[in-house]
Amino acid sequence: MKQIWAPWRMQYILGPKENSCVFCFDAAEDQNRHVLKRSERAFVLLNKYPYINGHLLVVPNEHVSRPKDLTAEDFNSLTALLLESIEVVEKTLAPDGLNVGMNLGEVAGAGIDDHMHFHIVPRWSGDHNYMAVLGEVRMINQHLDETYRQLKPAFDSLG
Repeated sequence: MKQIWAPWRMQYILGPKENSCVFCFDAAEDQNRHVLKRSERAFVLLNKYPYINGHLLVVPNEHVSRPKDLTAEDFNSLTALLLESIEVVEKTLAPDGLNVGMNLGEVAGAGIDDHMHFHIVPRWSGDHNYMAVLGEVRMINQHLDETYRQLKPAFDSLG
């Protein structure tokens, strides 16, 4: 069995845990949380634990677990931001394809079950190499801060 040492994780494991939702925070924290854009009813941010660089989350401001719990206005605003985000990712990162969707419920893979959100995952031909298959290690090709610096101007230009 291969081992990967990650001693820096102990700070997270032993440290204080947030009792609040990771998506329910003040807009003053946007830059530190890698928020790329806010609309009146939703926002888009980089996934802190991405599958690949450019992995975005599109989140309603309302703390709900299911789309049916949103008002029509909130849902329309959320999906409008989803479509804008797809356009920005395609123009800025030029992926060969995208995975877009949401996980509803813990068994569906919802790491954050009580605040629904969309995932946008850019994909490139050959983006997963032997490391994931043989080594069971995920390779992220770009640092989160660099991806933020690359995408933020494109989102800012949307207005």
